[in-house]
Amino acid sequence: MKQAEAPPDAKWSGPANPGVKSPDPILIADPAKRFAATAQRLEQLAAGHPMDAWLRFMARLAQAQHVVATTLAPAVGLNPTVVAQAVEARLPPLAADGHRREAIWRDGLAMLLERIDSGGLPAAALEAMDQLRRSDAATLEELADDFLRGELIATDAGVAVYVAAALQVYFTCSAARLKAGDLRLLEERSLCPCCGSPSVSSLITATGVIPGTRYLYCSLCSTAWNHVRAVCITCGGTRHLLLQGIEGDPGVVKAETCGDCHTYLKLLYQQQDMQTDPYADDLATLGLDIMVAEEGFARHAPNPLLLIG
Repeated sequence: MKQAEAPPDAKWSGPANPGVKSPDPILIADPAKRFAATAQRLEQLAAGHPMDAWLRFMARLAQAQHVVATTLAPAVGLNPTVVAQAVEARLPPLAADGHRREAIWRDGLAMLLERIDSGGLPAAALEAMDQLRRSDAATLEELADDFLRGELIATDAGVAVYVAAALQVYFTCSAARLKAGDLRLLEERSLCPCCGSPSVSSLITATGVIPGTRYLYCSLCSTAWNHVRAVCITCGGTRHLLLQGIEGDPGVVKAETCGDCHTYLKLLYQQQDMQTDPYADDLATLGLDIMVAEEGFARHAPNPLLLIG
């Protein structure tokens, strides 16, 4: 269910009162920091975690993403006219399922595979990496298209995590070429205003202009955008929302479940841990996903790196 009123522009359009403050509607990620922060947080969370080995692998993957993000960048700049037309039409200028990708994303994938520390990886993971190295350009582009359209088949699940990781770097670097002030929130407020992808999780801020602001974090291009709290991002419902957490957990991550549409979204509370990361903390709290799934709630959108889970 869409909200009745139109979404705001990227700039404050409320009362002309110098005392009124508002959070930034859209935040563009810095590729030089985004993946390094996730890698560091994953290493921190892995210590003593029941899924220690897997989280450390994901940390190595994020570190490889950092190397690619700081080495390669999209070869061609974005057309300002095309971007402006998309924004005016309330469409994502880097639409994940329609953007014409530059071939450099495949160079990023090749570098990612070379930079991942493969020591100790299971045979299936190594075979998936070798399969991608042997694949031609047409096959890789087809895999990318299938992933972005949600059409991957089960036999491609093993390679999906690496394709997803490479596309995250490509779209994050592409989004970094845009200016937040030139973008607008979409009518479908649960989708990224930059690439149209769903969020991976949301974070409640402890700092900034208005502490306590909620930002949704894009699962693909790493853009963050403001979304009102206590509203289900799937159906817009407000009456049957409930915050759930694991008993004895420090409360950094909770699930906001909706009794109307039976979906949930994770909320990360920065006040509980200033080092919390929307991507790392989501991966480290699969126990919470299992708990709410057993109660009949479906995740509002999958984490792209969990397609092989």
